[in-house]
Amino acid sequence: MIRGKEMVFSLLAVGTAAVAGYVLRSDRSRTATSRSKADLGARLVSPADVPADATVVDASARRLGEIPGARRALDRAVRSGARDEWEHITLERDGAWSIVDRIRESLPYYESDTDAYNGVYVRYNDRIVVLDAIGWARLEEPIQ
Repeated sequence: MIRGKEMVFSLLAVGTAAVAGYVLRSDRSRTATSRSKADLGARLVSPADVPADATVVDASARRLGEIPGARRALDRAVRSGARDEWEHITLERDGAWSIVDRIRESLPYYESDTDAYNGVYVRYNDRIVVLDAIGWARLEEPIQ
């Protein structure tokens, strides 16, 4: 009977350790995910600065509205008349990096090999705004 109790305690200890490990690992991955950020930038350009081969999207486009923070960045750039500096919206949330991918994959993203701006060219009423995004994550430990 003592062997049975020892076996039960051993299984209980192993099971408890496994559950604790799972909880710690899932908490760590949730923390790492929430620490990713995306920075959406928007600035005004003159219609003459729009590259000839760039597609210009209307600000009311549904796909543009599905990107968190995009309309807010556009509104901020237009409201402040941002021609010399980018107006930024920083999003810190689960999956923030995916916003960068969505801008580049779901909209006609212009990749410049000249001095034109990279990004999505957007017609906002009578103005042209360039929208772009970058993503990054805070490092938990230094890279060695």
